[in-house]
Order: sequence, then structure tokens, then C-alpha cells
Amino acid sequence: MKFKFTIQPYQTEAVDSVAGVFAGQPFNDHFTYRRDVEIQRDVTNWMLSDEELSMGFANAKVQLDSGQLLENIHRIQARNNIKLSNSLKSGGLGVCSLDVEMETGTGKTYVYIKTMFELNKLYGWSKFIVVVPSIAIREGVQKSFETMREHFKAYYGKIIRPFVYNSKKLSDIDNYSQSADINVMIINIQAFNARGKDARRIRTELDDFGTRRPIDVIQANRPIVILDEPQKMGGKATQESLKEFNPLFCLNYSATHKQHHDLVYVLDALDAYNQKLVKKIEVKGFDIKNLRGTDSYLFLESIVISPKKPPMARIEFEVGYNKSINRETRILAVDDDLFSLSKNMEQYRGYRISEIDPIRGTVTFTNGEVIHTGEVIGDVSEADLRRVQIRETIRSHFEKEKELYSKGIKTLSLFFIDEVAKYRKYDEDGNEINSEYGEIFEQEYTDILNEYLTLFHTPYEQYLRSIDVHSTHAGYFSIDKKGRKVDSSLKRGSDESDDISAYDLILKDKERLLSFKNPVRFIFSHSALREGWDNPNVFQICTLKHGGSSPTQKRQEVGRGLRLCVNQNGERQDYGTLGSQVQEINLLTVVASDGYRDFVADLQKGIREDLYDRPTTATAEYFIGKTLSIGGSDVTVSDKQGRDIYRYLIKNDYIDEDDHVTDKYRADLANEALAPVPESCKEITDGVHALIRSIFDEHALDDMISDGHKPKIQENALNDNFYKKEFQTLWNYINHKYAYTVEFDSDELIRKAIAHIDDKMFVAKLQYTITTGQQQDDINSDALKNGASFAAEKSKTYTLERAEGSAVKYDLVGKIAEGAKLTRRSAAKILAGIKPYTFAMFKNNPEEFITKAIRLINEQKATMIVEQITYNQTDGTYDSSIFTAEKSTDFSKAYRAKKNVQDYVFADGYAKDGQSIERKFAESMDLADEVCVYAKLPKGFSIPTPVGNYSPDWAIAFNKGVVKHIFFIAETKGTMETLNLKPIEQAKIACAKKLFSNLSSADVVYHEVNSYQHLLDIMDRL
Repeated sequence: MKFKFTIQPYQTEAVDSVAGVFAGQPFNDHFTYRRDVEIQRDVTNWMLSDEELSMGFANAKVQLDSGQLLENIHRIQARNNIKLSNSLKSGGLGVCSLDVEMETGTGKTYVYIKTMFELNKLYGWSKFIVVVPSIAIREGVQKSFETMREHFKAYYGKIIRPFVYNSKKLSDIDNYSQSADINVMIINIQAFNARGKDARRIRTELDDFGTRRPIDVIQANRPIVILDEPQKMGGKATQESLKEFNPLFCLNYSATHKQHHDLVYVLDALDAYNQKLVKKIEVKGFDIKNLRGTDSYLFLESIVISPKKPPMARIEFEVGYNKSINRETRILAVDDDLFSLSKNMEQYRGYRISEIDPIRGTVTFTNGEVIHTGEVIGDVSEADLRRVQIRETIRSHFEKEKELYSKGIKTLSLFFIDEVAKYRKYDEDGNEINSEYGEIFEQEYTDILNEYLTLFHTPYEQYLRSIDVHSTHAGYFSIDKKGRKVDSSLKRGSDESDDISAYDLILKDKERLLSFKNPVRFIFSHSALREGWDNPNVFQICTLKHGGSSPTQKRQEVGRGLRLCVNQNGERQDYGTLGSQVQEINLLTVVASDGYRDFVADLQKGIREDLYDRPTTATAEYFIGKTLSIGGSDVTVSDKQGRDIYRYLIKNDYIDEDDHVTDKYRADLANEALAPVPESCKEITDGVHALIRSIFDEHALDDMISDGHKPKIQENALNDNFYKKEFQTLWNYINHKYAYTVEFDSDELIRKAIAHIDDKMFVAKLQYTITTGQQQDDINSDALKNGASFAAEKSKTYTLERAEGSAVKYDLVGKIAEGAKLTRRSAAKILAGIKPYTFAMFKNNPEEFITKAIRLINEQKATMIVEQITYNQTDGTYDSSIFTAEKSTDFSKAYRAKKNVQDYVFADGYAKDGQSIERKFAESMDLADEVCVYAKLPKGFSIPTPVGNYSPDWAIAFNKGVVKHIFFIAETKGTMETLNLKPIEQAKIACAKKLFSNLSSADVVYHEVNSYQHLLDIMDRL
């Protein structure tokens, strides 16, 4: 299986943020120099001249001065809502040092590889060095270049030539120097910053290298240095060694920068979670406590929810048999007595269940004792706790796997241990056999497997039956010379290993493990090797080791499972594929060895410490002067707009007395019910709300991590309502699949596109400002600390007349035709028709002109398509299984419905008090006499439109004779203001109206509504 990569907008923003720093740099991909090398002729080079054989290709120098670079950095920082740098902070690593902050799992390696291609395309630079802090990261980076090779070749039409620096293979450095292609040297800091003999070779004149020093050959290329995880390379000696590479400039990529330079892009943990770019985290923690004066053992594993029965509790307790006392897990109900169930073990006298509370996750006994889900009480050893952890990991695995298997997603679980001997040992003959954890795993796996096997032979059950318990778990550890698994040796002063053999095995099997054909689903690995694990399909992480982890270590361990998963085709299961279900499917369960609250507090502390320094209050001053990117153009928030926004927030109770963003704002945002912004801000609505969302809320991290012990609804099957004749009639009307056709006049599109481009196109010339100032007469230490020792006296802004891409040839017609999906003829007619003044803007910034032209053409195209669309019914129909394909399991968000075709309705939107727009709508329909049956339509029920698939919210069948239309398809919206709906949303709704208006039955109508009463109000008008 091969990973399939797609270009993500946020990754493109990160790339553009770096490339834009050098706007104005002339293109030069032929900066040559004479290499100090002895010419050796053979049959492969006899036709080349001495000059050609000694020629090297280096990066051209940066032509921009520090003022121009800082001006470009300020422009990018303003656009990305980042505090402006006071000055360039290069740290001696070239003309500048730029920081890019990206959360673990969001693809920073992809981003810096794409950045290399862009810097080469725009400016001709082709020599790069990627410096990494460990062998684990080095091996991972090399693997990334390999797996992404074809993806980038298809996009850029060229490849990167990477190699790993090896002091015994110095010919690679000569090849690096003499090649005009994009070349990358990957090197770990130990290779040039350690005390060993191999590390010294890079600075030594070597006979086998033509009496040259490797470092001198590298310096001549003036490479761009990229630091991957620079926070691990911040030592003084390392920083001084990096200067020896003679970097053109330095790029720093990390989720947790410790030393700060000029920050140009931020995507921190909160951004990544809110944008659904990483998995959501749930934690199963275990609290141990002793009951009053007793040694009775109890473990409340979970509370079981079913629509047919009252809540039940899955409890493990001891049962006394004649010859032994065994611990057994039973599902118990209110009034069950542990004393009798344990065969009259005295320790359980008085333990009769009086209440099972699924909301608080507790079981109360008649003796007054209360146990919470995840609590282990009584006589508990470390072995008991490890067994509980392993069992809970396996149970979570099965729960997820049952749903993901049908979607083609392989589920993996990862155990980190600190001693190989606890998992595997060797018998007298040297054969590998199970040790403690291996034995526990197979016992618990077999017990839980039997719960999932039924008399039915579903595809998932057949898959389970095909896998032997011994082959479904495997260990990835260091290997000694005898081929035996051993504990990994640690790097000096670290809890990580540099064992290349172990990482080779992990990376080699990374893609194989994703296939259903590979039986391994549970992985045991040494905790020192955790840095090598970044498999996207890890859904459970369990740490079975002594001692606590620091907040940083917890964050690192959780980071191993944050990447979004892929299916059997290697396709990333992200928002574009799954929509709002992305974090229902992508859920990482962390099975902790400590209590839930303690683990979450530490994890949140680690995340909070690494968050970008965000504003905490929404004041007028915060908004004034901010730069927004609206439709590809930079717009600055004026003084009036900033004050209007602030009054808007106060008026609608969106901020409190301390100017903190309120729950009401977050609720209205999630429910698409935000009040319209002031008239002065209509054009920048999206940007205004982006600024508000970037304000830090002290409770923002609460939603990132959930309690894995909370009761879940495992089944939400179709009920009797689905089979009522009223719903079956409606379902037969609407469950057909459709294809659309669009016919429009290309000449009309050309005319409208020309007028739209002339009206909306604006590409500014690049400008830079020079500010001069003098040192103050009297300077104290405070002035130095505050940066006030110099006073600015005057500044002047200049326009950069020389075009940024003056040396780049553009296929303008081809690029626009490709982006707008037009013929070259149509694209050429549009360009020929726009005003000369508009066309002249191309010279100001060709890339921006092309991007905006494509967007403006597509806007007109979308408008015309909606007007001219027609739908045709195909042979396909939707199967009823789409209702149960989506799995929302959070009991706290479930509404027990009466008339819905499933027992539970999971309403979309923010519902802190349980009352989202959809929740209220469902409750109203259950109370309404007019409604016979309704369905919350799943996302799998969709209508194709030219601007993306569209899924309406509800299908409602009314009782005959009480309303004008028996069947109604509804879209619930928080706002009925058309201006508040995004253009794409408006277009989708317009297409849906067109489709449903053409259905054969006049009794099926469609409309968007904001409440059940609103539906009744508009019924007679339709």
C-alpha cells in the first residue's frame, strides 16, 4: 500500500509564508563556482571539458537587504495574526532565521519538502541541508522523501535528490556540489557535533577526499539549512557548529520552539484540533483507592447503555470457588448482590447495587459506597493494574475496529514498555516465548474476542476468525548480535534510543502494518523507541512502565497517535473525506497508568506551555490594524471597523465584562446562528470571526480531551418507526441517486468573467519601508530591556518597481485555464477582454494575479452553474445501512427520541446546555401531533452539486390531512439571513431546492428553517 498525498490549504499557507519572505529576490538557478577537485577522466566523462567537470552549483546570494526582509516578514506576520518582530534574529545562521510552528501530526516534513520545491521554482535555490536531532527522526525524514517522491514529481515535474551524510561515503558530497538539481543532505547532529572519530572527519583534511575537508566543500554551496525539531539542538556547541555550514538562511520547524527567531507561521495544538487536522484524544485513567477496612477487590470497567434495557454496569470482582478465588467480569443490574454472586465472600456483604448513574459514571451500593468508572479499589498490585490497562486497550480496540473495518481502515494499538523481558523471554533452546505481558494479553484478548463472535458470519467476524491470537501481537525492539530482542540503549542524557536497526524495522513495516493482510494489530515496543512511531492508524496508546511521565513526555507519547488515519487505498481520512465526522472516526484512546484527572492535567499543562502566545481579550485595540486575507487580498481593519466589532461583541453578549469571549459566542458559532456583523464589516465577515476565534479561552483545552470511561452508545439500530408505511413512502421518494448536467453559454461566462475581473482585481506592487533613528542620549537598563534605547525619527516607503518573478516565464493562459477548468481558448478570450490597466497588474505579482483571476472566474462560473443545473435520476439507490454507518457514541450528546427512525438522535452544533438548534428541533417534532415519523438524515445521504456534495438534515413524514404537505425535507440553520451563509452554502441549498422541486410527488417539499415553528409558518407558502 502507498500513501496518497493531497495538497492541504493550511500546508500551502505555511509554504507561502516562508517563500513570501524573499519576495523581490531575482530568480537565479545557475550560480556556479569552480570546485577544488582533482579531475579524473573515464569512459563516462571523456567528452566533457575540464571546466564542466570542475563546475559546482551553489545557491545565489540573497539580494534583499535586512530592511526589505524585515518588511516582508512584517507583512506575512500581520496576515497570519502573529506579533511583529522588532528586528531580524538570525543567530548567525545566514541572513535570517525563520520559525514555522506546526503541531505534531499535521505534516511539517511535507511542508518543508514542498517549501524546497517552491524556493527552487521562485528563486532558483537548489541546495538544502536538513539537520535532525536523532537517528529516529533522520530515518523518518529519509522515508518521507522516498514516499513523497512521486507526489511532488507529478506536481512540480522534477524530483529532489536526498542523501544521508555518511563520513565513510564522501562521494555523495561531491555529487551534491556538482549537481544542478534540487539536492538535500540529511544529517543528524551527532555526525558533526560529537566527540567520536567519525564526527571529526567532517572537519579533517582527508586523503581519500583529495586532501580536502568535507565541511569546506559543503560551505561552498551556501546551503539553506532546515532544522527539524530545533528545540533539541539549542546547545551552544551545536549552534556554533551549524554556522560552519555557511547557511544562506535557516528555517526552523517544530511544534515546541524553545529558542525564538522570526516566526512566520503558526498552527499550534489548539488550531490543529479546532480545524480537525489531528485526532481527538480520549483518556482512560485508573484511580486506585482502598475501601474502609476491607481488602475487597472491585473494578468498575464501564456502564453499558442500551435502548431496550436500563443502564447496566460491567464490574470485575472476586468469586470464591472450592479450590480457588478467581476474578471475573460480569454485567450487572440494579438490585444485583455481589455477596451472593461472589458465592458468599464476606468482603462483599452489603454490596447490593442500588443505583447505576450513566451521566456521572457511578455505581452506588446499599452500604453507601460509590465507585466511579475506571476506579480500581481494594487489594491492587502493579500486576493487577497492568492487566486492567491491557484489557481496556483491547476492549477499546475492538469497539473501534468493529466500526472501522467496514470503512477499510485498519486499527492498530501500541503498547510502550520499559523492559523487553516483561513481554518476551527465551526458553532453554533459545525459542522466543511469551512473558508476563504476552500471557496477560493473550488471555484478555481471547475473552474479549469471544464477546464479539456470534452465530452470524459477518465480514468483520470472518476477519477476526482468520487471525490467530499468537500472530495478532508483535514486538518491535532492538536486536542483539544473536538476533534476540533486547532493551534499547539510551542516548546520553536522554530517555530515547539511537538504535538504527530498531527504527529500520519500524519504518520498513509502517505501510505493511496498515494492510488487513498483515495480522498484526497490537504492537509492543520499548518506550525509548517512541520517537520512531508515527503510524497514522494507531488508535490506542497504552504505557506499561514504571514511574510517572512529565507533561512533556506525556505530550510526546500522545503525539505518536495524533495523525489522521488512512484507509486501505492509502487515502487520508480528513475533513474533505469525512466532513463533520472526522473526529468521530479519528479518535485516539490513551490508556493511562494514573488517574484521569492527573493525566489530563499534566497533558493540558504540556499543551498549554507550547501554545503560541495568544491574546486573551477582545478589545477594540486588538482588532484595529489587523491584516486580513479576504479573497486573496490583504485588507487592514480600520479604526472605525475595530470599534464597530467591539460594540457588536458587547451588544450580542459575545464578550463578558472582562472582554473574554463567552459561551454564547461559541454556541452561536457552532450552530451557525451568529448575529450579522455591522454594515462596515460585511466585506470582512470571515476575517472578523477568524480574529475572534484566535483569542485564547482558558477552557479551550477542555474540549480537546475527553473521558474515555464515559458511557457510550454502541448500537443505534433502525427501529419500528423506519418501517412505518408513511416513512417508507417518503424514503422511496428520496432515496434515489442523481447525476447533474449543466449547460451554459460560454460567451456569457466570458462576458461576466471579464466584468467581474475588471471590477474586483487588485494586485498591489511590493513596497518596503526604511526607518531611520538615533540612539537616545540617556539610556538605562530598562530602556535596553524594553527596546527603547533607539528613537525612530523618520521613515519612507518605497515601491519595488522590479517585478518579483521577472526572470520566470509563465504560461498565463495555461495556468488560468487549468485552475478555472476552462479551455485555453476561453481563458485567452477573458484575458484579451479585460482592461489594459487590469492586465498590467500581472507584472506587480504574477502568482497573485493568476490565483485571483482563477477565483474570480470560478465565482461567476458557480453562479451560472446553479442557474442552469438539471438533475437526472440514476439507477442507484441509498441502502438503509447508511443510517447506522455513522457512529456517534457520546451518551451526553444523545437525545432519546420517540418518532425518529433510530432510538437516539445525535444533534450537530454546540450544546453546552444540551439545547442546540437540532436538539430543540427534534424535541419539538416528538411533541408535535402533526408529525408521524422523522429521520435525522446521515451524511452518507447526499446530493451532488457543482460546488460539493450536500446533505440535508431531516426527512419528515406528517400525518395525512393535518398539514398542506405530507413530506418535508428540512435544513436547520441558526440564521435565515442569506448574507450570513457562505456563497458555497447558498449554492448547495439552491441546487437542493431545484432537485426537490422536480420530484414526481408534489407532496415532497424542501426548505431551510431555524425551528419547528418556522417550518409550520412557511408550510402554507410552499
